[in-house]
Amino acid sequence: MSQNMRMPRAGLSLEFPQSLGVYDKYQQAQKAVDFLSDHEFPVQNCMIVGTELKQIERVTGRLTTGRVAVGGLLSGVWMGLFVGLIFSLFDNGASAGAVIVSTALFGAVFGLVWAMVGYAATRGQRDFTSVSQVVATRYEVLVEHKFAAQGRELLSTMPGYNAGQFN
Repeated sequence: MSQNMRMPRAGLSLEFPQSLGVYDKYQQAQKAVDFLSDHEFPVQNCMIVGTELKQIERVTGRLTTGRVAVGGLLSGVWMGLFVGLIFSLFDNGASAGAVIVSTALFGAVFGLVWAMVGYAATRGQRDFTSVSQVVATRYEVLVEHKFAAQGRELLSTMPGYNAGQFN
């Protein structure tokens, strides 16, 4: 692994960060930073960090051979149309329509075969479709150490302030 892969980007790190508060919802952390900004706090020294990550996967449907075939076919048609349109731009003859149709048909066959081979390779181990997302369960507002006291003092004047939000 290269040195750059292990080091966070300079814009995504703080020198000696300290916590200004921990919130259950992102909107609460965002509201705290917005409050600081409205009171001319140097918010460029703040970060909102999602912690306690969890992955959520929502099952959206059953995956059948027919759905896989139709998906592969349509995907292949779109790819074939794209390639056909590119080829037709460089074709000086009147056969541009034939080129587009033939590449779309070839793409459909290729997409169908490719999708079915991929589906067969799974051997029925994942016969469903889903979408997934990684979400944080808590959000912490961090600030450079030299601004921590000022930030805490300012947030203590925020309407709805809860002293339990601070570490």
